[in-house]
Amino acid sequence: MQIPQIGIRQQHASLFIDADIGKQHIEQPKATVDMEQVEAVQQFQTTQGRLDINQDRMWDALAMGNSLETMSRIYSAASSIALQGLARIVEKGDQMAAIHLGGNPIAEMARDWKRTFPEFDFVGEASFDNIDITYTPGELSIETTRGGVNINVQVNKPIHEYERGKLEIYMSQYPKVEFIPPQIDQLL
Repeated sequence: MQIPQIGIRQQHASLFIDADIGKQHIEQPKATVDMEQVEAVQQFQTTQGRLDINQDRMWDALAMGNSLETMSRIYSAASSIALQGLARIVEKGDQMAAIHLGGNPIAEMARDWKRTFPEFDFVGEASFDNIDITYTPGELSIETTRGGVNINVQVNKPIHEYERGKLEIYMSQYPKVEFIPPQIDQLL
């Protein structure tokens, strides 16, 4: 005897997927930098130097000095000069008195005669260092205000653009199960 069999046919499902990749664009803008430079400031203050030149001793050595000092020197030396003058007159008198001893005292006195009076010296001392120079330097003060750089940095957000891709999923073939019953011959 033959056993009837049930036939089963199966059709699998078939999916269709159509996908395109999405596109994205990422951009990072540079940071925004604001810089401001503050200049340094300097202030200078000076006082003038002072140069003092004292030529009094030089003019005094040239007999062109202060009149009061010159007259004071003359006054101080007057008694000494007067005594020297008397001594000279006495000496010349002695020479004249010795005329009988021979010689020519008048000619000798004329030869020694001078128009100047060296004992009457009222000028100051001559020297290469008769000018006094004094220099007082001026003062310098410097005030500095520091400068600098002020920096303000702002980070910019990235720019992100995304374009979605396409994704299509559909059934191209549906699943199916088919049962085929057996043919049963029954005779009654």
